[in-house]
Amino acid sequence: MSDDVLSVIPTDPHWQPEQAAAERAASIVEDLAPGRHGGVDVEIDVTWLGTLTVVGCGRNLQKIGCPHCGASIDTEWWAGLLEAHWEDGFPTLDVVVPCCGAVTSLDALEYDWPCGFARFEISIWNPEREWFSDEELITIGTALGHPVRQVRARI
Repeated sequence: MSDDVLSVIPTDPHWQPEQAAAERAASIVEDLAPGRHGGVDVEIDVTWLGTLTVVGCGRNLQKIGCPHCGASIDTEWWAGLLEAHWEDGFPTLDVVVPCCGAVTSLDALEYDWPCGFARFEISIWNPEREWFSDEELITIGTALGHPVRQVRARI
């Protein structure tokens, strides 16, 4: 059996909120996640990370595109990067893409299912909903004190 995880992360991968702001945002997320059948609440994790960490979409990833030349980037290349940085995180998001040799940011690659990088994450496990609306993301971001984006993973 697989799990779905809907994550909310700051648009700036390096940014982290204060504790009170994170609690406000998590409370809003909890109100927006309907829970499971039978009145079972969803599990929400609020995590501060010491280094830049990938917030990937898991098995939802279809393809990765290069923002410079438009070529498809082999997902095996991506998997190798994740494996190399799984334990210690990413010291930088700078990367040389294999297709055209351009220097870019991992956060700038064109992921088909959104992926991101963060030092702070609110994750909702099996949220029983697809995505947050733009208005809901604005509300969460306002509570957090920074704009946010979302990533949905199937793991």
